[in-house]
Amino acid sequence: MGARRKARECALQMLFQYDIARPAINELVKTYWEEMHESPRPDITDFATNLVLGTIKNLSEIDERITKRTENWRISRMAVVDRNLLRMAVYEFLYEADTPKTVVINEALEIARRFSTYEATQFINGILDGIKRDLETVGDLTSVTEVSTSTP
Repeated sequence: MGARRKARECALQMLFQYDIARPAINELVKTYWEEMHESPRPDITDFATNLVLGTIKNLSEIDERITKRTENWRISRMAVVDRNLLRMAVYEFLYEADTPKTVVINEALEIARRFSTYEATQFINGILDGIKRDLETVGDLTSVTEVSTSTP
């Protein structure tokens, strides 16, 4: 398994813990790395920690984007693993420009195959593909909407 996949899996586990228990973020990250049976390489810990902190920091914006792409599904009704995979992937779409969006989707699907269900991979793929298209259409549909509503 590659370093980035391992980092994403670690980040998913931390986001899962955060979603369930809402611990202090710094304590969550510190405790997670202390509890690891092996000492991961710094590139893994750095990338995973960045994903967790960035996702949590931008949670409301990320959830808003996911909500726009989910019909008849509230985020609170999604499986915890699935919603946090979506959140992490959307964070990467928005703030980790060095990773191609197609790679982010493929990574999310591979992790979903390991930690969730077959049906979840289809669900996650559909939502992420839609958000990817939104971001590629005129840069971002949200910014187009904001511009059109702010003009007199």
